[in-house]
Amino acid sequence: MLAQLRRPPGGRDARIMLLAQLLDRAGTGVWAAACVLYFTFVVGLDAGQVGILLGASGVAGIAGSPLAGHLADRFPVRSLLIGAHLLRLVTLCLLLVVTDFALLLPVVAVTHLGDRAAKTLEMLFATRVAGERRATYQALSRSSANAGYALGAGLAAIGLAVGTRGAYHVLILADALSFLVAAALVWRTREPRGRGLVAAPAAPAAPAADAADGAATDGPAAPAGGPGPWRDRGYLRFVLLDIPMNLDDSILGIGIPLWLVSHTTAPHELIPAFLVVNTVLVVVLQLRVSAKVRGPRQAAGAVALYGLTTLLCCVLLAASTGGGVWTASATLLAAAVLATAAELMRSVSSWELAVSLAPREARASYLGVAGMAQSVQKSAGPLLLTGVVMAAGPAGWLALGTAVAGLSLVQRRASLRRLESLAASPAPNAAPAPASA
Repeated sequence: MLAQLRRPPGGRDARIMLLAQLLDRAGTGVWAAACVLYFTFVVGLDAGQVGILLGASGVAGIAGSPLAGHLADRFPVRSLLIGAHLLRLVTLCLLLVVTDFALLLPVVAVTHLGDRAAKTLEMLFATRVAGERRATYQALSRSSANAGYALGAGLAAIGLAVGTRGAYHVLILADALSFLVAAALVWRTREPRGRGLVAAPAAPAAPAADAADGAATDGPAAPAGGPGPWRDRGYLRFVLLDIPMNLDDSILGIGIPLWLVSHTTAPHELIPAFLVVNTVLVVVLQLRVSAKVRGPRQAAGAVALYGLTTLLCCVLLAASTGGGVWTASATLLAAAVLATAAELMRSVSSWELAVSLAPREARASYLGVAGMAQSVQKSAGPLLLTGVVMAAGPAGWLALGTAVAGLSLVQRRASLRRLESLAASPAPNAAPAPASA
């Protein structure tokens, strides 16, 4: 992994972007660890107001990905990403002076919108400079991001131990500073070639052929100038099915800790170990897992593995209510390992399929829509787990695991069919064959 970090796909610009992501995620880790306590003990919001604030910000964040993809078809990705970092810088600094709940709502919402837009723009930038080696870059990106989150959480622990208003303000400024440094690093990169493309064409494209009729079918939509992703039923089906393929995030961060507290005899001190297990395994294994998945067909196979791994994780969670402290602890740790394994599968399948299933000439806008899956899951996933799954007890986990496993098979089959359709369709920019002499 260290060798790949020194020479990542995309060269110099990729190295700079990975460093920018590391610092960005470190700042985000600081704020993620401190925000609930800050709003509660410094601003003075009650639990209901904090829930509304974070829920509204999550909903606002859903718009960040498609907005970024739409703009990336029209403006330079590099400039948009710098703008997203600076937008978050401004809104974070506003938190130092804004304490009224009505004003905090738009401030935090815009922060999350900029956060989701920045993540989509980072991947658009990366896939353009990394080209066909985008899976390797994705692995490096996730490893550096997880390292950044862990670093940020560690720094936040120092401020939280102090616990004063000034300490919380320092944490906010640290997050804002990370955005400023990230923007400066992105400014040092070069704009990737190709507008709306994942990899720039090797030669100038010939004039596009007339778009086929029926863009609002299950096949690929017309490229730039055509209807786009919102009328492409096949791609929207992929995005819809990709939402439950992101549930590992809520299972690990919310489901397992709350299940431990409310339904098992495992000690509460075990909860931080779940994050440690996840961070270490992702940093160590992400690149190796990505190396096993080359191309969209193998990515579709990884979706099925995601469903199976999630099902096994849910089975362990359902079984963790029986036995003593040691049995429950070991079962929950094994469930955390399986949730991390599901994350590794998702990381090599979701983005690869999002890229491969989109028409080449309109991939920026398509990938922006695909990014909504993760945002929707972050908003709806916690409600699903707390309001439905855990309320039903062990049977709820079994039902969830079975549903995700079944949907993963549907996603795999639909993805393979769309790949076959794309392979059978003529390239939209292909030049006509020369007439024979």
